[in-house]
Amino acid sequence: MNYECILVETVGAGARKTGLIRLNRPKALNALSDPLMDELGHALKAFDADEGIGCIVLTGSEKAFAAGADIPTLMQHDFMSAFNSQLISKNWEHILQVRKPVLGAVQGFCLGGGCELAMMCDVLYAADTAKFGQPEIKLGVIPGGGGTQRLPRWVGKSKAMDLLLTGRMMGAEEAERSGLVARVIPAAELMDEVLKAAETINGYAAPVVALMKQLTNQAFEVPLTQGVQIERGMFHAVFGTANQKEGMDAFLNKRAPNWPQP
Repeated sequence: MNYECILVETVGAGARKTGLIRLNRPKALNALSDPLMDELGHALKAFDADEGIGCIVLTGSEKAFAAGADIPTLMQHDFMSAFNSQLISKNWEHILQVRKPVLGAVQGFCLGGGCELAMMCDVLYAADTAKFGQPEIKLGVIPGGGGTQRLPRWVGKSKAMDLLLTGRMMGAEEAERSGLVARVIPAAELMDEVLKAAETINGYAAPVVALMKQLTNQAFEVPLTQGVQIERGMFHAVFGTANQKEGMDAFLNKRAPNWPQP
């Protein structure tokens, strides 16, 4: 498929490669328009269905991961048109259906809808130039892509309230201290480091990676006791797989594992 709002490529030389998606509306600082979100959903689903892809990296430009939703488009809506057209609902959450790990690589502005999209990634890596925020209050609106729900889960209530109610931005170091991002990396090294992390993940058994992602995301949806019970059941289940046999045999014999193909 020929895309107009994103750039897509496959990276890596191993048995499983990395799908790389770049948001590409430079004049609009990658503002999240409907066409962009439709294309992003298509690309994510295509990589997820490709058995040769182990991991997906989502990034933007040096200036912006995404500076927010597309305000000129939003301005055209009233309540009924927003409701009837399923504004945001219809095409913003394809990323949540992806079974493979999605790594976000953030440089520059990551604001509003951009921050909400970033928080839907499984892991976030930030360049030292990154700036995060939910400035919707400055426009007289509230977040609509999960900002009031995911941000407290990532950074805690007080920090989330501070960001949401003041509309201020926080830099990469504060975002790391708050738990929003896994690592802060110098901007010039960001993509190399994120692709290296993806390559590491690609080297593990694909079913185990998918299960690890599923269970970790589940931790935010169920009570602790229930979550541990589900994890324990899956832990027992993997002892019936060839991955467990190969992984433990390789460890005991001090050799690299040769994971069975899914």
